[in-house]
Amino acid sequence: MILVAVGTQLPFDRLTKAVDAWCVETGRGGEVFGQIGRIGPKNYTPRKFQWAKMVDAETFREKMMSADVVVSHAGMGSIITAMSLAKPVVVLPRRAHLGEHRNDHQFATVKRLGSRPGIYPVKTETELAGQLDQLLGGGQAQGPEISNFAQDRLIKALRGFIVGSDLS
Repeated sequence: MILVAVGTQLPFDRLTKAVDAWCVETGRGGEVFGQIGRIGPKNYTPRKFQWAKMVDAETFREKMMSADVVVSHAGMGSIITAMSLAKPVVVLPRRAHLGEHRNDHQFATVKRLGSRPGIYPVKTETELAGQLDQLLGGGQAQGPEISNFAQDRLIKALRGFIVGSDLS
C-alpha cells in the first residue's frame, strides 16, 4: 500500500494531482490511500485513489504501518512518523512561489534531511512518479530507522547547557 500524506494545514493539489496521474499511468490506484487535507481552491479531488480529507491519529498510524511507501509533503510530523516506523518516504516539498505555503521552510527541510537513508526527496511531479516506479519496481524499499532516544551528543550538549545555566 502507498500512503499519501499532505498534512492538515493547507491544500497541496500539486502532490495530490501528481499521485493521481501516476495512478492513471500505472493502473495502481487501488494500492493508494491519501489523507489530502483541505481541498484546494480549484476543488481538486483524486479520481484514481481512495482518499479522505482527514483521518484520526489512530487510523493514520494504522495506514502508515501498513504502507510499503509513504508519499508526503515535507512536514516533520509525516517524516518523523515514517522514520519511526522504518517506512521509505518520498518527499515533495511545498513551495512558496507556487502559493503552497507561506515560505520555503519545507524546501530547506528536504535539503537538510534528503541525504538520510530512506528519505527520497523529489523537486517535481515527474521526479515523484519516477521515484515511485523505482522504489516499487526494485523489490522491497527500505525505510530509515531512527532511535526512540536522542543521540548522545545531543544529550551531552543539553546537559552542558543546563548545568552551565543559572536556572534560579
